[in-house]
Amino acid sequence: ELHRETVDLSALADEIAAELAGRDPVRRIEWRIASDIVAEGDPSLLASVLANLLGNAWKYSAERETAVIDFDTRQDDGARIYCVRDNGVGFDPEQAAKIFEPFQRLHSQERFEGSGIGLATARRIVERHGGRIWAEAAPEGGATFCFTLGR
Repeated sequence: ELHRETVDLSALADEIAAELAGRDPVRRIEWRIASDIVAEGDPSLLASVLANLLGNAWKYSAERETAVIDFDTRQDDGARIYCVRDNGVGFDPEQAAKIFEPFQRLHSQERFEGSGIGLATARRIVERHGGRIWAEAAPEGGATFCFTLGR
C-alpha cells in the first residue's frame, strides 16, 4: 500500500545530486534543480524514481567535458509533468519503449555499468502512483525522462 504524503522532490533531488557528486569530486557537472517542486506520493518510492533517473543522467553524461543535468516541471493539460534532462550520450528514439523493460540495455555493460532494472523499477513506481513515464532522446543528443503522478 502506498503511503501518500507531500514530498519535497527538489530537496530529494538535491540530496541525490550531492551523493552522486561525492562519488567523483573532480568531475565537472552543472546541476539545474528547480526549487519548490513538491508532489503527493510515497516518499521512499519517489526517492527511488529520482535516484534512478538522476543516476542514469549522471552515468550517461560521464563522457561530457561538463555534464548538465536538469530537474524541473511543467504543466500540460492540467497535469504536472516532472522531467530529468541530461546532455549525455542519448539513444535512438525508436528504442525508447524498450528501456523501461527489465534487463533491456541500449548501451554495452563495458561502456556503462548497470543492472538494467532501474528504469523498469521507476516505471512500476510511477504506475503505482497512477502516472506514466516516457523518454525522449537522440543519439549523442542527451535524454529527457518525464513522468506524471496520479492524484
